[in-house]
Amino acid sequence: MMLSFTQSVLGLASGSLVGFTLGLVGGGGSILAVPLLVYLVGVSNPHVAIGTSAIAVAANAATNLANHARIGNVKWRCALVFSVAGVIGALGGSTLGKMVDGQKLLALFAVLMMVVGALMLRKRSGGGEAAVRLSRENFPKLAGIGLATGALSGFFGIGGGFLIVPGLILATGMPILYAVGSSLVGVTAFGLTTASSYALSGLVDWTLAGLFIGGGVLGGLLGARAAKALADKKGGLNTVFAALIFVVAIYMLVRSLNLL
Repeated sequence: MMLSFTQSVLGLASGSLVGFTLGLVGGGGSILAVPLLVYLVGVSNPHVAIGTSAIAVAANAATNLANHARIGNVKWRCALVFSVAGVIGALGGSTLGKMVDGQKLLALFAVLMMVVGALMLRKRSGGGEAAVRLSRENFPKLAGIGLATGALSGFFGIGGGFLIVPGLILATGMPILYAVGSSLVGVTAFGLTTASSYALSGLVDWTLAGLFIGGGVLGGLLGARAAKALADKKGGLNTVFAALIFVVAIYMLVRSLNLL
């Protein structure tokens, strides 16, 4: 679609907000991308919003992956097995997602947002086996959980980090720090797979994606700085952000199901 000046500004601002929340609370921010594109920027086709946001999610994850890789927080072999299986799932999920009515897809997306909000309120344990590596025992678990997670990621056009992190821990027993770093391999791969599927169907607004990514880079830098300043209030920040997700999800349900 042809973007107006107002839509361009709102697209840049929306990307900044998503980047800021990711930098501030370390996850969950990408779940806001689709509702922001639909209800704030004014993207009329929900499928275009999902395809466009998938590119932004992948770009943001790739940037964060580079940071985690530099400090050794990525278990590459485990992450690659999980991601390869997940890409297969994402291809199937994105194909199915494009077949679902846009408004119904938004309603399902709102339900997913509530799940994300609930997961953000849970305290994460810092324990785990730091020396974990790919083995015959964890390979089937990594492949199976990766396939299922990728399918959900592709269907909704999200990065799926909130599912990948517990999935990696369940499959391998790795500590949360390594699971967060390793999850970004999957988020990048799933986002690119979903974005490619939607792009081939002409369901990506490339100009808006560029604005969203640019805003996300700036917002991410500001969010990371704010996170350092508010490190002792991380639990409170997660609670506030989870509440925001619930409010947006309820709004999406009301709008998509024409309850008002």
